[in-house]
Amino acid sequence: MARTDSLPEAQGINKLIRKLRYHEASRQWFAVLFVLLVSLLGEPQPIPLYVGAFIAAIGTLIRLWASGHVMKNKELATDGPYAFVRHPLYVGNILLLVGFSMASSLWWSYLLMFALLLFYYPPTIAYEDNKLHNFFGESWEEWSKATHALIPSFPHRSADRDQTSSWSFKKSLVQNGEPVIVIYLIGCLYILYSH
Repeated sequence: MARTDSLPEAQGINKLIRKLRYHEASRQWFAVLFVLLVSLLGEPQPIPLYVGAFIAAIGTLIRLWASGHVMKNKELATDGPYAFVRHPLYVGNILLLVGFSMASSLWWSYLLMFALLLFYYPPTIAYEDNKLHNFFGESWEEWSKATHALIPSFPHRSADRDQTSSWSFKKSLVQNGEPVIVIYLIGCLYILYSH
């Protein structure tokens, strides 16, 4: 089933744009290409480079943390980073893009980053929330009331929580290939640093 199947019918260019906005692989590849582009064309200055690299590192750590807790479509992850935001992988992605934009010192990278985020993330978040709600029903409703999509909330942790899991490297590697992504990001930061 395509991500756009449950949406009203669209025609022409609107149909093409909508398919692209909901296409998961294109969202991921545009982010990968964005990081490579700003790394190759970057004109890094020392302070923005180090601050940007630090922000990108935080984004990477958040992604690693999240990917080691989630079992996509099998169980509702509500602990680890999922206790603070519903979409920590996206928070990590946003921080990565901000960090690489800053590290590159390219003014236009912020415009391109903002356009990518605005194009992809609102429909992606709506789709993911709807899918999780359909899979997990009441559990998702209860969790989502106390947990924002991207802005961290710090809910009071109740003693009767029925789900706790620990971080797993295997989950991180198998679910998202996260360690491979980390190696790629380190390589891109090295390219920036080498300018």
